[in-house]
Amino acid sequence: MIQSGIFSGFFPYGLEETGERIKSHGFSTVQLDVEFKDMDLKVLDEQKCKRIRDAFRRQNLPICCVSAYTNLVYPEPEKRRMNLDRLKEIIRFARQLGSPYVVSGTGTFNAASDWVHDPRNKTEQGYGECRDIIGEIVEFAAAHDITFLVETYVNNIIGSVDEILRLFKDINHPKLKLLMDPTNYFEENNLARMDDELNHAFDELSDEILIAHAKDIKLVKEDLGVQMETMDADESHSLHGVGKIEFPAAGLGQLNYDLYLKRLSEKHPNIPIIIEHLMEEDVKRAKDFLDNKFIELGV
Repeated sequence: MIQSGIFSGFFPYGLEETGERIKSHGFSTVQLDVEFKDMDLKVLDEQKCKRIRDAFRRQNLPICCVSAYTNLVYPEPEKRRMNLDRLKEIIRFARQLGSPYVVSGTGTFNAASDWVHDPRNKTEQGYGECRDIIGEIVEFAAAHDITFLVETYVNNIIGSVDEILRLFKDINHPKLKLLMDPTNYFEENNLARMDDELNHAFDELSDEILIAHAKDIKLVKEDLGVQMETMDADESHSLHGVGKIEFPAAGLGQLNYDLYLKRLSEKHPNIPIIIEHLMEEDVKRAKDFLDNKFIELGV
């Protein structure tokens, strides 16, 4: 059966309280965000990692993967170097944190926002630069026996089924895999083709998927630019929408969850699916929605 989990970063507390709160909702796994109110995690070491790993083990909450979301191609060189250095630090310590999987998106050449398209993203030069960076990351990950998971996003360099297929073909390494979030493939011009787009994604990418996400998507009437929730969480968690696309919590949008979960379970019957994009007070509703879908669909 599919396992339900959540990002630890939606619980802005100390380490022990975070684990307790997540477990109180009945989750069976967690995607680890390397930040807790009672720990200085700007620099990682073995002792800090063991403390985190042991805290979640005591709650019987296996860490399915470790978040390292960053903009891999940030256009200012020093900021890009800092982003990549932090990503590599998390890769070095990922197994000590409890998982052999580290995930990030690919980023954008837009300096103002990690969530906004830039024309350079879709150029051959832009793709090649991103591909080479990811190739280096994958080799670094492989040297530490870690698998690097790419999460696509339509406004980033790698944002479509064809783009991620090209990346897998060009790098062709067993330590490069996919984190599946189907909402990240949609934009205004393809949301009306929901089922066709979902089936296309799973027809092409199912063999590459290791972890999945659960949020929702809907089209709104007015372009409101980049919309962020007011919450004590990383920017990747507080993003609410871009343009006319909103990302509400699971069950509050247009995503065809029946089709999504059916296709996901075909080749991944025990996969972790991680709830995101919600406030803490909405966690119970979102988990109930997902659990009821599991029961209804027999997955």
